Amino acid sequence: MEKEKEFNPNESLALIESMINKAQNRFNENGHLYLLWGWTVLVCSLTHFIFLKLHVLKEPGMVWMITWLAVLYQAIFLSKKKKKERVRTYTDEIGGYVWIAFVTMMFIMIFLMSKNNSWDKTYPMFLVLYGMPTFLSGVLLRFKPLRIGGIACWLLAIASAFVSNDNQLLLLALAVISAWITPGYLLRSKYKLQTV
Repeated sequence: MEKEKEFNPNESLALIESMINKAQNRFNENGHLYLLWGWTVLVCSLTHFIFLKLHVLKEPGMVWMITWLAVLYQAIFLSKKKKKERVRTYTDEIGGYVWIAFVTMMFIMIFLMSKNNSWDKTYPMFLVLYGMPTFLSGVLLRFKPLRIGGIACWLLAIASAFVSNDNQLLLLALAVISAWITPGYLLRSKYKLQTV
């Protein structure tokens, strides 16, 4: 029977550090879902804005139905990803709960606005909500562009008080560029560098 190798303190620390780095690399992933949602919301907000200005549709807000395709895609993507997952870190779990809280808050907000017919507050509230999971994900991932993106959402939410409802769609587009699209591409680049 082979004797197990005993680690000295330096080797133990090196092993622990290596395991932490692997967990962080895996959690950082490739920014895929940030890009999915960033581009989906960007296309919907700009299309909605253009349709409003050109009077293309009676209900230009119907373009947001596209987001249900993104929801379906995300559900399938996460299901496949979960099947391949071997280890789930504490950071993974907390990050998942952050996004569950975000989605729950979005549905509650939409329900309350529909009950009170207060749709004029939709985009400022979305901007406030977008900032929360983005900022917290940046903290969890130790990824500054996401933290900056979250703060940008909050600043744009404040700015939305000074523009018309139509123009708030442009602020929403700017928010997803700064909070999800730009960090998504930076995450993808970082992931590619780490996996080479």
